Amino acid sequence: MAKKILIIDDELLVQKVLTDKLQEQGFEIISALDGEEGLKMIENKKPDLILLDIIMPKLDGTSVLKKLKENPETNRIPVLIFTNLSDKETLAISLKFGGVEYLTKADHTLDDIVEKVKEKLGP
Repeated sequence: MAKKILIIDDELLVQKVLTDKLQEQGFEIISALDGEEGLKMIENKKPDLILLDIIMPKLDGTSVLKKLKENPETNRIPVLIFTNLSDKETLAISLKFGGVEYLTKADHTLDDIVEKVKEKLGP
């Protein structure tokens, strides 16, 4: 059975490109355009891994992380932070609240993302 990845990002182009690339690798992809929708998807779909943006409408990525980690049913889901923010404060907060990796969009290729996803999900 394919591993399920939830992409929470308010940029449709980013979602499409990531979805296409990850589906090529055999992953099942679900997506949400904001943090509130993302939390609902997490509860309903139980993804194996989450790719999470920080700056989003309704509920930002840091708030999603906090809520995710407070819930015993979801606190073990690995979260890769994938954002345009590269400041040390955002990095520290994201990792403090349970992000397993912090990737800035400008510094990583699609292949980098795929490798990180595979690394976190294992064989």
